[in-house]
Amino acid sequence: MINAIPLTIIPLILFNIVGIADGDRVWWSEIVGLTMVSGAHWVMTLGDLMISFGIVILFLEILKSVRASTSTITNHIASTAVLIVYVIEFIVVGYCANSVFFILTLIALFDVVAGFSITIRTASRDVTFGHSVDGVP
Repeated sequence: MINAIPLTIIPLILFNIVGIADGDRVWWSEIVGLTMVSGAHWVMTLGDLMISFGIVILFLEILKSVRASTSTITNHIASTAVLIVYVIEFIVVGYCANSVFFILTLIALFDVVAGFSITIRTASRDVTFGHSVDGVP
């Protein structure tokens, strides 16, 4: 049953916790800054870290969708519901109207599309038409 819960809900919950606590400006705060050999200064913000975390979650979700199980359909339905929450929050909630949340919404969209595509592709491989088991039609 735990496999039915979409992992893309984790960045959504974290974003809302941070957003309620501190609003929009926290996503642009610097976490790490390094001076490169070229002399340029590279900065990683909390928003960059959140997007990176979302990409890791997307990878784990794609790995989950490759397995064929009874919870796969439930996971797809729940992932679609999470995507709808992302879209609604992006449109309605003030602290969600930024590029970090938009990219997290795209990650949730890719999760839904990839999950359904992989499941359909896997299911079509398991179905054979027009041949018997021993190869004689």
